[in-house]
Amino acid sequence: MKTKLLLIALANVLSVAQPGQAGQLAGYKLLLTSIRTGDTEVFIVDPDTGDAFNVSRSPQSEDRYPCWSPDGKRIAFTSDRNNSTNLYVVKADGTRAKRIVTSPAVCYMPSWQKTPKGERIVFGMHGERPEMASVRPDGSDLRMLGVGHDPCLSPDGKAIAYTGEVSSGVTVFVMDHEGGNKRQVVPGASKLGAVFPNWSPDGRQIVYSWPVGDALELFVIDTDGSRNHQLTRAGGICTPAAWSPDGKWISFRFTDEAYWRNKERMAEVYTAKPADKRPVWVIHPDGTDAHVIECLRFQCAIDGSRASWKPK
Repeated sequence: MKTKLLLIALANVLSVAQPGQAGQLAGYKLLLTSIRTGDTEVFIVDPDTGDAFNVSRSPQSEDRYPCWSPDGKRIAFTSDRNNSTNLYVVKADGTRAKRIVTSPAVCYMPSWQKTPKGERIVFGMHGERPEMASVRPDGSDLRMLGVGHDPCLSPDGKAIAYTGEVSSGVTVFVMDHEGGNKRQVVPGASKLGAVFPNWSPDGRQIVYSWPVGDALELFVIDTDGSRNHQLTRAGGICTPAAWSPDGKWISFRFTDEAYWRNKERMAEVYTAKPADKRPVWVIHPDGTDAHVIECLRFQCAIDGSRASWKPK
């Protein structure tokens, strides 16, 4: 009953009873995780036609958190194929997969951009504490950036938005690409986590998830902390989000249940892998035309990977 009420509320509030118009997403490509093979794999999907290409192609492993290289020719992702969840890079055609970080810590949520010091991949490392790291795409020059979650490089590569800890929870911070000059952007604190900040293509705004009651909704804020406003009113869990390179769309994952807050329930969901649990939605940055991508309504993985847009 709770699930039904949440879905009804989502349809009523966002006026999404009808799917998006055909051709709205023509020309885009999305990078995401899918369970369509029975394993969690990385796929490139055409959101208009539904055509999908399996990039990771590693049966019996969990491949997650993919992101594009700046030129769209390579992909970084995490995989447990060698008994620890480490960082890999692969060509977009699925060839030449290479592990570039080997660590007992769990690697997750990479972001790849050109920085003033050359191309870098920033990512989270969960070991004894949640830390952030930076590495070159060939695996050299690994550097630790300090405590935090979900680092995301700005489009110009000069700054990193991330989830930082405050006294009563977590919130959005920004620092320079080498880990200095940290400043809090979003006031207050979230006790629910799953903030996942992501930059607008012009680098002037950040979309992130924030609690509204028991829900997590999308908000957009200017990088100077001004004009903070709510984007979705779904009454469920909207996270994580990603901005399209032309600035016209924001993708997000939606679910009616924060199953990761209960270890037993999370284990049940990850084992069962229900096909409709976390589909991909899109919305315009002005809050209009929110709708599920029909070809991604089913078979999306249950994890917190973004649906990332291929660079133009």
